[in-house]
Parts: sequence; C-alpha cells; structure tokens
Amino acid sequence: MLVGIILSLIVVGVGINIWIKNISKSTKLSDKEKLELDRKNFVKKPTNTEKEIPKTKRTPTKIEKETDNLNSRPNISVEVSIIEMAIFLNYINHKPVLIHYDKDKIIYDAFTRKYGIKVNVVQNKAAALIKKLEMEGKDTPADVFMTVGIGDLYTAKKKGLLQPFTSEVVKKNIPAQFMDKEDYYTGLTYRARVLIYDPAKTDVKELSTYKDLANPKWKGKILTRSGTHSYNQHLIAFMIAKYGKEEALKWTEGLVANFARDPKGNDRAQAKAILAGEGDIGIMNSYYMGKMAASDDPIQQEIAKKFKLFFPDQGKGGVHANLSGAGITKYAKKKAHAQKLIEYLTSPEAQKVFTEKNYEFPANPKTKLPELLKSWGKIEVSSIDFDKIGENMDAAADIAAKANFK
Repeated sequence: MLVGIILSLIVVGVGINIWIKNISKSTKLSDKEKLELDRKNFVKKPTNTEKEIPKTKRTPTKIEKETDNLNSRPNISVEVSIIEMAIFLNYINHKPVLIHYDKDKIIYDAFTRKYGIKVNVVQNKAAALIKKLEMEGKDTPADVFMTVGIGDLYTAKKKGLLQPFTSEVVKKNIPAQFMDKEDYYTGLTYRARVLIYDPAKTDVKELSTYKDLANPKWKGKILTRSGTHSYNQHLIAFMIAKYGKEEALKWTEGLVANFARDPKGNDRAQAKAILAGEGDIGIMNSYYMGKMAASDDPIQQEIAKKFKLFFPDQGKGGVHANLSGAGITKYAKKKAHAQKLIEYLTSPEAQKVFTEKNYEFPANPKTKLPELLKSWGKIEVSSIDFDKIGENMDAAADIAAKANFK
C-alpha cells in the first residue's frame, strides 16, 4: 500500500473494564441498551483519572527492538475493527483487571509500523463476543474475529458470523491441516493436550495413548482439571471424532475411575499435585511447561527442571491439538485490510513472537522454534478435521456429565 491505513480492532484495557462495570450495574437493561452502552464506551474519551495513569518506562525487549527496524508510514483515518478473545479476566480488589498475553501488542505494533495500519482491539470471553457479533449484525464495527479455541471458531462459522476468504499468502504460510477446509478461518498457533510426569516415578515406556489412560493400571494416579473446562471438553470432542460417541463415553468413564482426586485447579496445579505426591500423571496443555520454566515461582521452576512431557498417540494418529485462529467477520467493512492483518499474523516474523512469548507451536512450520520446543523433538499432530472437533463440543459436554467428570 502507498499510504498508511488505520485498522481498528475494538478497544482494550480501560474501555473493556468500563463496559463490564456499567453492564454489571445495569442488570435491567435490554440487550439493545447494553449494546448501545458498549458502543458509547468504545468511543468514550478517557476520564481525568484515566489520563493520570502514569506510563511505566521500561527497557524494550529484544523482539520489540527488532520490530523497531520495520518501515514506518503515515496514517490516515480508516477504521477496520477486530474482536479478540481475552485470555484471562480477573478481579483484583473488586476492580476488573484485564490480563492478556503481551505478545499481541508487540505483534500489532510491528504490523502498524510495517503497513501503517493501526490495530485497536476489543477483548472479552469468546461467548460474549460471539453474542455481540450476533446482536450487531450488519452494523458491527468488527472486521476480524480471533480466539484461542477451535470450538469458538466453529461456533462463529456455523452462526454465519464469518465469511470465507482466499489468500495465497496464508496458504503459503499455513499447512492445510491448520486451516478451515471451507476457508472461513486459519490457524495461527496450536498447543497439544499432553501428559506431564516425573521420570523418577513413572517409566515413560508405560505411557502410550489417550485411550490407555482408562486402563485400570492407572487407578488412583491420574490428575486433571474440571471436565467442564474447555480444554478437557475439546479433548473429549477429539475422542468422539476419533472413536465415536459410544467409545468416547466408555473412555471418559474409565478415565474418571482412575482419578487420584476430584478434578480441581488449573493445568499447572496438576503438575504441583504430582510434586506433592498426590498422583503420577497430569493432563495439561504443552505450553504450560514453558510458562513454568519462565516463572519466578521456585516450585514451578523445579517442576520444569524435573518433569517431562509425553505426547500421546504418536504413531497412532497423532496428539490432540487445540487451535488458536482468526477469521474475517461476515460484515467486515474493510475486508482487504483485515486480510492483510491475518496474512501478517501467519508470517514467520509474527509467529516467532507468538511462540517465544507463549510457548505455543506456530502454525507456520518455517518459524524458528524456541529451544524448549525444539527439545521435544518432532511431534505428530492429529490430522482430524478441526470442524469435527467443533461440531462435537456439545456432545463432549454431555459425555462429561454422564461420566461424572465434574
């Protein structure tokens, strides 16, 4: 492009916090009134208090210094909006605090410097954003939908909230395995649902497949988070896609029978429970090993040094991976510019930031991996169509309930 363009994703930080607080105080508002309130907050000018928040000076990271070398171009005011799922939304001292991977801002800033397209983001949980897109319809300011789970991408697609797009750049960057077969979205990164274990207690030769976790030999040894959580429901949906509902139910019942304790805590809590002697095998997402290695917590550092990851189903169809991805909204006002952003997100330049900052696997195989991910060796990832997993999410929730996977 010869001139710069502003690409607006939809507001972050204070904007989303104001929206949450106003909605919570206005429980009698209709959906339309809430939507109008949301839009007003989107364009709301900062209050005096917000203006007074000091900017913390810090030394730029190596990645940020690298992106500073990108060509900068002048901007003109053309809005393109992107909705993105917030990873965590916590409440500290009763005040909503939005916590998100800082990798995103690094990537968006680099994109702006390279193409002159400014990125503004609205963050919330995926279900809320999907509802927002439905309510706004043709009036939505959103041009791109991004989220961290295949179930949400599938839902947005099936609800008619996305439109297909064809990009030779994306097809060159991303293997067909990580793209929607009908071109409604593309994968950006993925993480494997793996097993974590202490090699001093468990012989790796005993580990093999997900299905084997239902073997009575593991009775009282399996640790995992709640069956109502998206991570585990995606895994059950994967088992349905691979073996059918009847076998998936039997497997889930066998898995539950082998629990060392009632499911609780997050993925890292399962690793801590192994360290405490509460069980032997934890089910977790692969990127948490990188998070623990980089943590300031000495317990997590100890786990990262002592424990190992095992990738199930190698040589038997491949490990289950959940996909983070992006698609262009059905009523995007700036489709060409939205596609330009998605193309950039699939580039090795952007993918390098994703994997270095969050330890997820890049969907672009040309991306240089961090040493930790390299140490895991070549990983076989399941080639089951992601739509097959997405369409079985409701059935997975039913199976979890039937099997008493709380």
